[in-house]
Amino acid sequence: MARIASFLTEAGGWIVEADYHSDPDTNWFFTRQEVRADSLPFGVEELRTRFAEVARQLSALSDWSIIDTGVKRRVVILVSKEGHCLYDLLGRVHGGELDVDVRAVIGNHTDLADITRAHGIPFHHVPFPPGDPEGKAAAFAQLSQLVDAAKPDAIVLARFMQVLPAGLCARWAGRALNIHHSFLPSFVGARPYHQAHKRGVKLIGATCHYVTAELDAGPIIEQNVIRVDHGDSVADMVRKGRDIEKVVLAGGLRAHLQGRILVHGNKTVVF
Repeated sequence: MARIASFLTEAGGWIVEADYHSDPDTNWFFTRQEVRADSLPFGVEELRTRFAEVARQLSALSDWSIIDTGVKRRVVILVSKEGHCLYDLLGRVHGGELDVDVRAVIGNHTDLADITRAHGIPFHHVPFPPGDPEGKAAAFAQLSQLVDAAKPDAIVLARFMQVLPAGLCARWAGRALNIHHSFLPSFVGARPYHQAHKRGVKLIGATCHYVTAELDAGPIIEQNVIRVDHGDSVADMVRKGRDIEKVVLAGGLRAHLQGRILVHGNKTVVF
């Protein structure tokens, strides 16, 4: 803490936010520092160069990054037919709540093409033929080309309803975010609201997590719940759950884009 603070102070940096966490179970130390750029006498590349020596002294090596908030972050959104998460994200972008550059929306159906284009955002249709492994592999190859061409800082699976192959999970590790309509680790996989209704739960929720090759098991970023009771049908749970999904996904994406998430193993520290 002292070494990092001294480095920033000696450079003339104005620290506007500082967060710390020590994990006694793993002996790891985590921190996030936010500094006014105009308080430094040099640019972000020089800051990275100078801090690299501090990181070496602290044995941080590659376990650090510096984000320039003056550069608008790029996002690609993957969708299917259900539009509530996409509508919410586009509304937040349009209203200035999420100051991001949505480079493209890619759907395996065309249901959400019109709303996407109405916001001036390119929509790409990549169909995934059911029961055709070769066709699905070709679709994922086309999808990856479109996503990688945008050089996104975040790939958002906004109810995409397709399981990414392991290769894409590895390539997009730490950038691909998914919203799962369940409070994980309960009710993984398909139709979690039906599972919850059958089990008679009193709380349902949603989970934003990073995508990994293991289904619905990536590091958890954000979660929230809403109360239900014995009188709620599956349709009631789906309706209530959609409200939670939107809030959780937007919150998780915002934390990711602001550099507030540090991943360690399969856990996260969210400042």
